[in-house]
Amino acid sequence: MVEKLISFSLKNRFVVLLVSACLFGWGIYSVQQNPIDAIPDLSENQVIVFTEWMGRSPQVIEAQVTYPLVSNLQGIPKIKNIRGASMFGMSFVYIIFEDDVDVYWARTRVLERLNYAQRLLPQNVVPTLGPDGTGVGHIFWYHLDAKGMDLGEQRALQDWYVKFALQTVPGVAEVASFGGFEKQYQLVLDPLKMQYYNVSIMEVMNAVKANNNDVGGRKFEMSNMAYIVRGLGYIKNIKDVEDIAIKNYNAVPVKVKDIGSVQMGGDLRLGIFDQNGEGEVVGGIVVMRYGENANKVIKAVKEKMKEVEKGLPEGVSFKISYDRSELIEQALESVKGTLIEVMITVSIVILIFLFHWRSALIILIQLPISVSIGFILLEAFGISSNIMSLTGIALAIGVVVDDGIVMVENAYRNISEKQEEMDSNQQSIEK
Repeated sequence: MVEKLISFSLKNRFVVLLVSACLFGWGIYSVQQNPIDAIPDLSENQVIVFTEWMGRSPQVIEAQVTYPLVSNLQGIPKIKNIRGASMFGMSFVYIIFEDDVDVYWARTRVLERLNYAQRLLPQNVVPTLGPDGTGVGHIFWYHLDAKGMDLGEQRALQDWYVKFALQTVPGVAEVASFGGFEKQYQLVLDPLKMQYYNVSIMEVMNAVKANNNDVGGRKFEMSNMAYIVRGLGYIKNIKDVEDIAIKNYNAVPVKVKDIGSVQMGGDLRLGIFDQNGEGEVVGGIVVMRYGENANKVIKAVKEKMKEVEKGLPEGVSFKISYDRSELIEQALESVKGTLIEVMITVSIVILIFLFHWRSALIILIQLPISVSIGFILLEAFGISSNIMSLTGIALAIGVVVDDGIVMVENAYRNISEKQEEMDSNQQSIEK
């Protein structure tokens, strides 16, 4: 079989060259289409269910949220195991599926079961699915360089402008904000004044909630004109909160400002984000969607950031905190450099020992085609190009070179021996 294949190749050199050129072109196409990342994704095939119920202890969260969810999510097919974690005000349930399960099929099954399980949870407690990313999906970190702007304004700029713009980039599952203060209206109530006016905390909460709302009416016609009736009630500033009426006391309305004070403040923080010890900053973490090309997504995010930066206030710009594309590019450059070094070294060695440039050309053709076939197989089996796979290709180059050198040297030796034998026979005939 091998002899027939070698004989066919020698007799049909054009076909061999054509097949080699096609493989090389297919390899280049596979390199462009294959997802490129620096880190191999070895994370489990999981779906995260997050539930928030602020102010409750971990014991209450475990009994009323985590346990009902875990017990009712166990009937989903193709599940390996379910893990639950309860903490102050939050619950996390990790549903681990089998490796061959499509991630979006798994998310659909979990969402269907949540519609049933939610009825067992306390009122106004709504579980949500986590982003469709993996444990290695944090591909890009950035922060705002905004000197002279307080942390609350920076966080508002990040949450209401930058975040929404970057989430439109294809391949981005989520942009998680970090740092700064989340602005909120804070009511500081005076217990003595509340006791004097006979006002409870629940009455204050219900009054503020009811007054922070728009009321919809209907339209009516008058003098051949149509008018739409609406009641505008959304809170816009601190004064709107202070003027909210809670109840009547001796026929006089009791307002929020009569029983306490209203101020702008920041939400409770569990940590800070510091940049090189120079102070706190505000920024975001770009989480890549499952199965996407990390290098391509990062480039798209950077292009989008250039557009977003035009709409930032004067003196505000982006600073990159972590960029995985640098590691990806270095890994690719390492493979390219190794390939070029091996080709040059092998060419020099063959030229020195054999003094035959055609033998060196065979090795030079063989190396790129072998690497191309490696990328074709990576693309065919759905394996991303990462440090592990690229390192394997780089190490395999040495084996391919050894094989090529042995084969070329052996062929060169056999041809030389045959040539010498033919020359000696020719000389004998002439004599």
